[in-house]
Amino acid sequence: MSGVLATPTVQRWLPVIVLPPILLLDGLLSDHGPGVDLLSVPLAYVAVLPLALRERLGFFGIAPLLVAGVVLVLWDFEPGTTVVAIPAWALFDLARERGRRQTIVAAVAVGPCVIVSVLPFADNGGELVSIVLRNLALCELALAAGYLMWHNRAALEREVSAREADAQRRVGDERLRIAREVHDVVAHAMVAINVQAGVAAHLIDEDTDQAREALRHIKRTSGDALEDLRVTLGVLRDPDQAAPVGPAAGLEDLDGVADQLRAAGMEVVVDVDTVAPLPTPVQSASYRIVQEALTNVLRHAGARRVTVVARADQKVVTIVVADDGPGRSPTTIGAGAGLLGMRERAEALGGRLTAGPSEGRGWRVEATLPVVPTRARS
Repeated sequence: MSGVLATPTVQRWLPVIVLPPILLLDGLLSDHGPGVDLLSVPLAYVAVLPLALRERLGFFGIAPLLVAGVVLVLWDFEPGTTVVAIPAWALFDLARERGRRQTIVAAVAVGPCVIVSVLPFADNGGELVSIVLRNLALCELALAAGYLMWHNRAALEREVSAREADAQRRVGDERLRIAREVHDVVAHAMVAINVQAGVAAHLIDEDTDQAREALRHIKRTSGDALEDLRVTLGVLRDPDQAAPVGPAAGLEDLDGVADQLRAAGMEVVVDVDTVAPLPTPVQSASYRIVQEALTNVLRHAGARRVTVVARADQKVVTIVVADDGPGRSPTTIGAGAGLLGMRERAEALGGRLTAGPSEGRGWRVEATLPVVPTRARS
């Protein structure tokens, strides 16, 4: 039943169905008017009929018709205060649908309309003031009720829009996070595999044992990368799946990354000193920053030795990755996604990252991350 009443056609004609019987009943019960006769029935429906056109003509288009209808009904059978229901219905719909500006305009314009409607039927000045005030109060009350509904609906729509925007932002952040994870996993693994495959191809005839060891590193690196990729992409396949139960990679896992470079013939020194357990986001960001920095060394630097120094106290984690290569131009390396991803990881936690040539020779990446991620908190 409620669904039927909510249809636009029923809502449009509802006042024409409901109000005339109420007006006629009030006229029948009234003892101060001329009473209801056969003419009163069509007049009551004619007076209310403009309400069915309120969406097409607008309130200010039907206002003169409503005033004329009220005057017509009062002239014929004087139904009393219930006649205010005709303009009140229109005012309620106006405020509910059009909002603040038109509600204010209507609140000002309704006064003259009420005076014009009741003026011919007041016997004296005191009665005129009383009738005007009573009818005006009822009209303004209808406006206030309609405006309250509009305001509540607008507030709800703003809240829903804010929630949708927040959900879209979270989805975008999650996609960016997954893209970073995929880049870090795939880029590092592929670079390491490429270098190790080159070593194996070079030594396959000269040093079979070392070539075989390089192939073992390729197998282990590719297996680890596939597992990391499976876990990362699993979030996309099933958004309701439980979080991984294993700990996130952190500073204590850097030797595993360094071993892949050592297998490619590079000397890697890892020096990690932490005084307290670090939050998971900081651990993960630290690991990925070092991983990407070492990948860039392997890919770009042409270095033979690289050092990784990580220090963490109660407030900040400092990471320095430096190599002894020729030192590439910041515009050459900074144009890729790797350095951008490292910076974004650091800034997402409220930290900072710098990269550039070292003094004398080589390339240096330095990151500073707060132990309590300030951006993540907000």
